[in-house]
Amino acid sequence: FVLFTQNAYAVTLSLKQLIIWGVTAVLLACFWYLVAKTRLGRAQRACEQDQKMAALVGVDVDRTISMTFVIAAALAAVAGTMYLMYYGVVSFADGFTPGVKAFTAAVLGGIGSLPGAVIGGLLTGLIETLWPAYFSIAYKDAAAVSALATTLTFLPPGLYGRPDAYYA
Repeated sequence: FVLFTQNAYAVTLSLKQLIIWGVTAVLLACFWYLVAKTRLGRAQRACEQDQKMAALVGVDVDRTISMTFVIAAALAAVAGTMYLMYYGVVSFADGFTPGVKAFTAAVLGGIGSLPGAVIGGLLTGLIETLWPAYFSIAYKDAAAVSALATTLTFLPPGLYGRPDAYYA
């Protein structure tokens, strides 16, 4: 799909890109609902704040952690499927670079903040896209590591993180 053209430049979106955007939006909405509105989400938030206190008020901490890892594995499987759909080929080492970028997005947005993770992901993508305009494209993947180092140096809690959790 051609969105618009200006002079000799055209902005296009493929069907694969639209599918990836759609699946991501639906999963993000579902995950937000799970964390914000369900009993499991309340248990996850309680365990994130204080596992001992969560256990004292009746939260099954081990079950909650296990379910969180199951959900994370399912989301990783969907992400891997979309990666395969977009690029058409995968190897055993293909997860390292996206993993570093995902970690950068989480740190940039603020660990433990779902809106922060979304904003951090968008900023990480924007930084990586604009990087070749100012630096060599050979170092494009260094953009995520540079953003991570800068964030940890100057803003350790991230954009939406809670500073009290890091300095207590």
